[in-house]
Amino acid sequence: MRRITRIATVGIASAALALSATACGKSSSSSSSESTGSGSAAIAYDIGGRGDQSFNDAAYAGLAKAEKDLGIKGSEAEPTEGEGDPDKVQRLTELARAGNNPVIGVGFAYAPAIAEVAPKFPKTTFGLIDDTSKTGKNIANLVFNEEQGSYLAGVAAAKVTKTKTVGFIGGVETPLIKKFEAGFVQGVKDTNKDVNVKVQYLTQPPDFGGFSKPDLGKAAAQGQLDAGADVIYAAAGLAGSGAIEATAKAKKWAIGVDSDQYNQKGLASYKEYILTSVTKDVADSVYNVIKSVKDGKPQSGEVRYGLDKDGVGLAASNPAYTKMTEVTAAVDKAKADIIAGTIKVKTAP
Repeated sequence: MRRITRIATVGIASAALALSATACGKSSSSSSSESTGSGSAAIAYDIGGRGDQSFNDAAYAGLAKAEKDLGIKGSEAEPTEGEGDPDKVQRLTELARAGNNPVIGVGFAYAPAIAEVAPKFPKTTFGLIDDTSKTGKNIANLVFNEEQGSYLAGVAAAKVTKTKTVGFIGGVETPLIKKFEAGFVQGVKDTNKDVNVKVQYLTQPPDFGGFSKPDLGKAAAQGQLDAGADVIYAAAGLAGSGAIEATAKAKKWAIGVDSDQYNQKGLASYKEYILTSVTKDVADSVYNVIKSVKDGKPQSGEVRYGLDKDGVGLAASNPAYTKMTEVTAAVDKAKADIIAGTIKVKTAP
């Protein structure tokens, strides 16, 4: 698998684009090299990059599965610190020009760039994870009902807390992360209205460092622990690993996000205290869009993953969690009620 490092991404892309323009005598916006098939596929990572033990790693798992099962070649491109939309445009253009199909932007931050690049490569499918604001015939909007999985986490948190105080940490205060907050708080309050939920965001747009700095997550978690929280749920990308570290060291319960963080090697030292994780099947969404292109029936438009299709859920990898039969029964009932429509989960606080 070809991987462009975080530091070198922009430089490599610039050099490649210049070389292509010189060799072909065409401008950088030309789509002459794009592929109509799926011999290769690419993902462009969100803030934090591969190794975040969460969102980006889930996307990588989907690409790795496609390489193994479908025989495609995978390429990866890392973000750069403090980058803007022009950097993303350049990255996506290079990946498409190299013949990758599909090209997948991991995260809503790629929406403006995909909206600009996709029309220039009409034969290439662009996957856009976590965003429906930018659409097109060759754009597949891969989205999830994060609020539903977060509701289940809220049920679990309300059931296991002994202090009647739990915490939610959001990486950056965006509409997407507020869906996680809304579901979690509703799940807590529907289960036990007397439980206090402390909510904290690490950064505000346009500062997206709250997704990439573990020290911020660690400090926020410590503050909530000091205030009496004994269960902390962080939806903060790489920063969430800091929250898990602080919570585990205090021997309190952490709830992971996006990937099943109990099984993440980078968090193995803390897994005993990772009660569960709100999972998003980002891996399958990446795999499915790659397979759709390979099969000649590329996905387009909104492709939604919810509880009804196990697109979101609550992990049960920790044996300590599965032994909590009263907790798991409450979670299972809530899941059934959400799927049946008996429980309507809010998408905003």
